[in-house]
Amino acid sequence: MKKLLILSALVLGLNFSSNAQGILGKATSIATSAGFDVNSLTSGILGKLTPALSLTAAQKPKVTTIVKDFLVQKAAALATKKTDATASATKVSSLLSGLKSKLGTALTVAQLAKFSSLKPATNTPSNVLSQLFY
Repeated sequence: MKKLLILSALVLGLNFSSNAQGILGKATSIATSAGFDVNSLTSGILGKLTPALSLTAAQKPKVTTIVKDFLVQKAAALATKKTDATASATKVSSLLSGLKSKLGTALTVAQLAKFSSLKPATNTPSNVLSQLFY
C-alpha cells in the first residue's frame, strides 16, 4: 500500500512538472513568434546588467528569471498590438512597473537606482537594454 501511494505521488509529480514545462515552452514559442528570442535577449541583457550592477552569484539567477519572465509576458502583450493597441500598451506599461518592483526584491537599493539610470535615452534596437525599458 505504501509503495502504491509513493508511486502515485511520483507519477503526479512528473505529470505536474511536464505540464509546467509545456506552459513555459508555449510562452517561449509565443515570444519567438512575436519577434523575440527570449533566451538570447535574456543572455544579452544579463551580459550588460551583471557588470553594470555588480550582480552577485546569488542575485544573478533571480534577476535572470525575473528578466526572462518579463520578456515572455511582454511578447505576449505585444502579440495583441495589432488587434488592440491601447490594451497592449497598457499591459506593457504595467509589466514594466512590475519588473521594477520584482527587481526590487532581488537587488539592493543602490543597484535598483543604478538599473533605472541605465535606461537608454531612446528606443534603440541595437541596445539590448531597450527591450527592458521600451
